[in-house]
Amino acid sequence: MFRLSPLIRWILLVLIFLLVTMSVARLFTYMIFAIPGQEDGSNWPVFWLGVRYDLRLVSVIGLVLLVLGSVKPLNPFQNKAAKKGWTWILGLVFLLLIIFYIIDFLHFRYLNQRLNASALSFLQDAGISATMVWQTYPVIQLLLAIIVLTWLMVLSLRRMFKWTEKPAQPIVSPFKWMYPLLLGILFAIGIFGRVGQYPLRWSDAFNLGSDFKANIALNPIQSFFSSFSFRSTSYDLAKVRASYNQMADWLGVTEKDSTALTFSRQVQPDSIANWAGTQTPNIVLVICESFSGYKSSMWGNPLNTTPYFAELCKNGLFFDNCFTPTIATARGVWATLTGIPDVELVKTSSRNPMMVDQHMIVNDFKDHSKYYFIGGSTSWANIRGILNNNIAGLKIFEEQDYDAPKIDVWGISDKHLFLQADKILRTEQHPFFAVIQTADNHRPYTIPEEDREALGVVNFPLDSLRKYGFESNEELNAFRYTDYCFKAFMEQAKTAPYFENTLFVFVGDHGIAGNAGPLFPESWTKNSLSSNHVPLLFYAPGKIPVKRVHDLASQVDVLPTIAGIANIPYRNSTMGRDLANMHFSGKGAESRAFILDINNKNRGIIYDQFYYSKSLQGNVQSLAWADFNKAQDKQEPPVDWYEWWSQAYFETARYLLLHNKKTITN
Repeated sequence: MFRLSPLIRWILLVLIFLLVTMSVARLFTYMIFAIPGQEDGSNWPVFWLGVRYDLRLVSVIGLVLLVLGSVKPLNPFQNKAAKKGWTWILGLVFLLLIIFYIIDFLHFRYLNQRLNASALSFLQDAGISATMVWQTYPVIQLLLAIIVLTWLMVLSLRRMFKWTEKPAQPIVSPFKWMYPLLLGILFAIGIFGRVGQYPLRWSDAFNLGSDFKANIALNPIQSFFSSFSFRSTSYDLAKVRASYNQMADWLGVTEKDSTALTFSRQVQPDSIANWAGTQTPNIVLVICESFSGYKSSMWGNPLNTTPYFAELCKNGLFFDNCFTPTIATARGVWATLTGIPDVELVKTSSRNPMMVDQHMIVNDFKDHSKYYFIGGSTSWANIRGILNNNIAGLKIFEEQDYDAPKIDVWGISDKHLFLQADKILRTEQHPFFAVIQTADNHRPYTIPEEDREALGVVNFPLDSLRKYGFESNEELNAFRYTDYCFKAFMEQAKTAPYFENTLFVFVGDHGIAGNAGPLFPESWTKNSLSSNHVPLLFYAPGKIPVKRVHDLASQVDVLPTIAGIANIPYRNSTMGRDLANMHFSGKGAESRAFILDINNKNRGIIYDQFYYSKSLQGNVQSLAWADFNKAQDKQEPPVDWYEWWSQAYFETARYLLLHNKKTITN
């Protein structure tokens, strides 16, 4: 009578233990992050697919144990040294798995996405990233948890050795070699992921019809290493040429050249503004950290987080349907200043030495002094290099340049940043173009003690926070503090001599994925549109029309629109258009917004109230109603048009990142 050998029994026990542990981690993640009422249907397909993903990793480990353990000197049941060695090796494997899963959990909490290779960009600013982690998370407790969990798993491993080390009954079958072979075949099937022609891919998770369900199903380790296939920078020249004529027509290129692929056009704006005489206006562009539309007051969030900014929007030209092409601050700054979506799939464009030379419309403000104010440092993501290399005569002010205390990893508080910028701008004798980049609406969500009483820190029950898009009262109050800082700045600016002749522009650098709740279509939560939707406000009382505009808008449109309103002739060689001109000339309905979901590797486009997206791997695509302004009132159109334009935007952006070099003038 035959019984499995101790080696095979041990391997199976270790793998079952790992599979159960990974499933428990997935269930825990689901219970923590699931939004009640947002995920319809059964969750069994999610967890079954998750088990299959986990089984791939487990099968890799099992195959290694089987092959190496079959060699007598490496068999832990035939060699005591091998047993000790496997204890150390698997202990290290357990340690790495625990660290990986904890980082993945924190990444999911931060971005509502599984860990992927794009997270490696944080290592390029390791000092800043490490400080942010230290100030945000209980690092000591996490380290203790890692030690305790690793010890428990190693203890379990030792017990598995004891449970399986009893010698097996003698194998009398002449086919005893078949059992390890059969187990190896099962491991190979587990690694392949299915019985069929094609292997199980990470992109299969997105057939579940929900980004949240897909991210829950994914194994973080497979997701991380699969995303490495997106590291290279390239474009498909044939696709760029195929779409050139239509794209050039859309962008307003008058001197088209399909051979040279020219996108440059000279624009003589027809300003909607009423600037006094021939006076040139000042520009203050505020790039607002994590300014999610659904979390703010302009769309009726009951927690009323941004009442002051909502009032500004009622008195300005407010585009309520604006989207960032991608998420992450460096990408948002890039798209805003260059007019090109940052479609680098792992590291950001600002970190790519082949892309540091970029034409920026801000240089066409020839008579303006240029300023960039940030509360911390521009050393992150090579932003300083991009700014200095491409904006002539730029004066950068960082944390060491202000007479204000540093409060956390991001430098001085946003309130002091605004007030210090105002103090400097008051002394400027020429027209100026100033960019102010905020940071406090970001982990670790620091609110200075000096402002807590004036702000009036509030606390809501967790169920109310989750219902209306927040994960904690700390996040909620940081969002409210942003509004408080806007008020402090604008009230101070109103007393300055430059105020009456200044165009103030506010745009979010990106949003945050989360529960967009009852105020937005279901697709905003399921397809993560909430992570791209941001406010866009042009504010110049008495100088520009006051209107809430529902035309689609994008970050790439910000600089062309500023130049248009300021009546500055400019050369546009990128993908932005003058939103104000389009709207008031009756062309606003033609607007569209391109979106690249870096984490889920989808590209898409919003047009005519629908959001189309397609996976960059495979043919998974979707079309969803995306207009929060009204209920769905039309049939879903054919996807062919959306697919063509989505691909055209993507390939053109990839091309322009490498072909938008600035013109050198003497």
